[in-house]
Amino acid sequence: MGRIVVISTGGTIASRWQGSGFAADAHGQEVMATAAVPEGVTIEVVDLFSVNSPRVTTAHQLTLLRTVHEVLADPGVDGIVVTHGTDTLEESAFLVDLHHDDPRPVVFTGAQLPLDAADGDGPGNLHDALLTASTTRGLGVLVAFDGKVHAARGTVKTQTLAADAFADPSGTRIGNVGFGRVSVLRHPRRPAGLPLPAMPDSPPRVDMVMHHCDADPYLLNAAVAAGAQGIVLVATGAGNATPETVEAVAAAVSRGVLVALTTRVQAGPVAEIYTHGGAVDLVAAGAVPAGTLRAGQTRIAVLSALLATSDPRERDEVLRHALAVPAPADAASPAELARA
Repeated sequence: MGRIVVISTGGTIASRWQGSGFAADAHGQEVMATAAVPEGVTIEVVDLFSVNSPRVTTAHQLTLLRTVHEVLADPGVDGIVVTHGTDTLEESAFLVDLHHDDPRPVVFTGAQLPLDAADGDGPGNLHDALLTASTTRGLGVLVAFDGKVHAARGTVKTQTLAADAFADPSGTRIGNVGFGRVSVLRHPRRPAGLPLPAMPDSPPRVDMVMHHCDADPYLLNAAVAAGAQGIVLVATGAGNATPETVEAVAAAVSRGVLVALTTRVQAGPVAEIYTHGGAVDLVAAGAVPAGTLRAGQTRIAVLSALLATSDPRERDEVLRHALAVPAPADAASPAELARA
């Protein structure tokens, strides 16, 4: 078993009634006091911040990322558990996973019911996360929730209120927790961890724009005008929009904006099948297809690429690495598109 550091960041697992609704206000020690600690595990708590997860910012996430690396700099630490609100857990977990290159686990968990709920799920989820962090190795960043263990990559919140809140709609979970042990079903395929980024004075703006019937390029162009350095286009189907959107994407890429292409469909990959504004044309215009990653995690991949380098070609390469998608052999780089 071993020594586990619990990093507390707020969320429902740390929430109490505020008179009109629930909000995070409990410290990490209070959250820990609700859970059974697996035998042989010793706990240290880091109170990093306490916010409802819709209020989490890039600054919060980068602070969490650096704290994880600082904790793992101690060779005596055997693993980390992060308690986090469920609304944006998938994004924070994926950011940490992109920059994680250590066999020791980082396990995210949270709750769907608040701290003081008599039938709350937080204590069980926290116990399972502690067990996972103390008994697994080499699986990357994980999400332990409702007796299941998921890889951070691809895992999203699939239920607004139900206890079984997380899954990878395009893949299978890593394992199960039960009878005092973690049963590992598979090992995830992960790209090598990216270097730890510097803490920017002002994080780059990365916006998401969704395509729909009657959609025009107005919001995409507005994001560029507002200073977005990256844009995630949430397209329909396998990654399809309109010829007008293709023109807007090409114009954004020519200005050095990093554009990634995902889909609003729950499961399945982005695929270059259709033209007349479809993924064939969007990718040709410079958008990078996100594979099976959905909007929130695709945005994190774009953010990591922007933080890694200021060179347009290198940003495209880092983004493709983060998304685990190959570069087309005959593709023009963003810099070449800008000169066209």
